Amino acid sequence: MTGRTLAELGLAEAPRDHPLTYPGAWPTASGLLHGDRMLPLERLVYDDRVPVLTVGSNACPGQLRHKMVESGIDSPVPMVRSRVRGLDVGVSAHVSLCGYVSASPVKSPDASRELFVIWLDRRQLEMIDASEGVPLPEGNYRRAWLPASEVRVELPDGAVLAGTYAYVNRHGVLHDGAGAPRPHPGQRPLLSELLAGSAPLRELFGLTPEEFVARIRADRALSALGTRLFAEQRWVTESGLEPYADGRRTI
Repeated sequence: MTGRTLAELGLAEAPRDHPLTYPGAWPTASGLLHGDRMLPLERLVYDDRVPVLTVGSNACPGQLRHKMVESGIDSPVPMVRSRVRGLDVGVSAHVSLCGYVSASPVKSPDASRELFVIWLDRRQLEMIDASEGVPLPEGNYRRAWLPASEVRVELPDGAVLAGTYAYVNRHGVLHDGAGAPRPHPGQRPLLSELLAGSAPLRELFGLTPEEFVARIRADRALSALGTRLFAEQRWVTESGLEPYADGRRTI
């Protein structure tokens, strides 16, 4: 097996273990995640797998590796760096049990971003679904099929996918104060901004990002309380992708 280890590439750290690093380190180019190594890709499209567009820690090999080891999965994951138009990265309107406020896709017709498409086999897809709470009525995300007519995903060779799955937050996303979805700037600056803007949030989670993480990891009940507080403060808006999440395709 060739390639380089995740540690050598600086990609081994999982935000689950280090919440303030969320969304974690992403690769600089497409590759094949196989165990604790990144290998070259032989192709960009996998007809025997399904494409999932990542906007947060699912694009971090260390996080993906953590999830797969936890689930007893050792099959490789192709990761393709792609040009995505019509979608941007917002802030989920919920507080994760891992100790961070995660990213969520938002509809944005004028946006253009480089994001990763991960190609998952059935078992991997079930594992990622479970990690996002998709099978549960109270889960935080819904898996949505986004057609190319709405979200254009262009691969490095210029090919355009017919569509891709993405995980849409069922709570909505946080807005920027003017009603538009706010962008996710990374965990530490995000938590600093949120805490500075809310005395009730500081009462729950403390004054600093470090206190925020420590408190929620010590008391899982704070996740639901923080999520409810986002709504009570009227910080929440729709992502614009809710109709697609309601009509999820199956494979």
